[in-house]
Amino acid sequence: MNAKDETTRLDPTWGADGLVTAVVTAARSHELLMVAHMNAEALRATQTTGEAHFWSRSRQRLWRKGETSGHVLRILEIRIDCDQDAVQLIVEPVGPACHTGARSCFYRRVDGDRLVPAA
Repeated sequence: MNAKDETTRLDPTWGADGLVTAVVTAARSHELLMVAHMNAEALRATQTTGEAHFWSRSRQRLWRKGETSGHVLRILEIRIDCDQDAVQLIVEPVGPACHTGARSCFYRRVDGDRLVPAA
């Protein structure tokens, strides 16, 4: 074990790119809604506003989930894993989580070399 495994102090282990992985789950259904990335600014904004903020690697900027669609993710709880390099956001989604309009970004399953709708 390392010191982060037992500390009570929030001290994220940022990757070389300054990011941690953020896993988003629905509070009621426990469904996996999406996976994104957070930097320190996104984590602070999420804690401060109570709505999910992430770092967009493609746009190289901070973004609030739902800033254009209105489909925000209201934070109920933030958890961090044992070595503090991944965050779990337990949320109440307001609308679909996926930019495609699907409830979850994980709406397809792998069937050989094809993608088919998940049940």
